[in-house]
Amino acid sequence: MSATPHTPVQVSRVPSKPVRRADDGTLAIDLWLRRDGVFDTDVALHLTPAEAELLHAQLCYALDDESAALIVPGAKRPECRKGGATTR
Repeated sequence: MSATPHTPVQVSRVPSKPVRRADDGTLAIDLWLRRDGVFDTDVALHLTPAEAELLHAQLCYALDDESAALIVPGAKRPECRKGGATTR
């Protein structure tokens, strides 16, 4: 039995494509897949509205710290993150 060599896969957002609503009602996030640093293909991650809302809440929680102020000034943050850092 031979072992299959491990091929590192990297996933990143397609920077020029915004999140969009697909015809089936899901929210689609376009992604690039690379293997060993070489572009392989485009794919889209489809989330139901409930999954997208949960991801949104988790991202807001993860981004709600002092370092977020270095990236996005408080006045430009979405409403869900204008309260600043919270105690965890």
